[in-house]
Amino acid sequence: MTADLDARLGRWRKRVERELDGCLPPVTREPGRLHTAQRYSVLAPGKRVRPALVYATAETLGVPLERVDGAACAVELIHAYSLVHDDLPAMDDDDLRRGRPTCHRAFDEATAILAGDSLQALAFSVLAHHPHGPEPAVRMQLVATLADASGAAGMAGGQALDLAAEGRNLGLADLELIHALKTGALIRASVRMAALCAPGLDDAGREALERFAGAIGLAFQVQDDILDVEGDESLTGKPVGSDEARGLPTYPALAGLDGARRRVAGLTAEATAALATHGWEGSPLAGLAAWLLGRRH
Repeated sequence: MTADLDARLGRWRKRVERELDGCLPPVTREPGRLHTAQRYSVLAPGKRVRPALVYATAETLGVPLERVDGAACAVELIHAYSLVHDDLPAMDDDDLRRGRPTCHRAFDEATAILAGDSLQALAFSVLAHHPHGPEPAVRMQLVATLADASGAAGMAGGQALDLAAEGRNLGLADLELIHALKTGALIRASVRMAALCAPGLDDAGREALERFAGAIGLAFQVQDDILDVEGDESLTGKPVGSDEARGLPTYPALAGLDGARRRVAGLTAEATAALATHGWEGSPLAGLAAWLLGRRH
């Protein structure tokens, strides 16, 4: 990682965490236990990948960051709610996330369910009411974009397919569909929402960003699958091989490690080519993508 990108990531992370702290209800307001669970889940240490994609796209397109703060917060709130629910006994039944007890372990299952539900609702409230967001017509597009990415045609649908796939033999096309929905949908939405806030962006530019985001969204999860096999447990925060041990389909299991690496390389080339069509190959978005796909955790 370059010093410039490291500094950008730090600024973006601090910015969205400040904004999230401001939009989350205080623990002193009733119901205090629910608000405490919300804050515990959202403000836990993390890379803030999705907000970083929002900000990187905005900087690449010359959009003021205050115009996309609401979008950056909203996509992170949706991501946080999904993790709370994914960790529940009815889903992945995890006791730890990033080295801390999961929400239902730190509080209780009912509180975790309500925390997730209320974080999802808060995400759309932030899009609608953020004081420095775009004009109402664009806000409506942001709401529709995030709703589509979060629902049955996106993240939730991908999770349903993932749960149904446990212990089954899948083909690569089936696995790529799961990855494109469960993980890729919010990544695509992050880029798309920032692009919607750029009034001067033409259709060709939007199409280039769509191609970029589609490739990066899939490559990001394939890279995660690779790290599940050969990553450093102290960096990834979960035991190596945990997905395979649970019978979850992974790219290396179907295509081998070399095949998975080739797929990431091919998708990275697609993403780079999409940015190059508009002279964005040296942009903050390009730098962030290179870091995401070369990461070790």
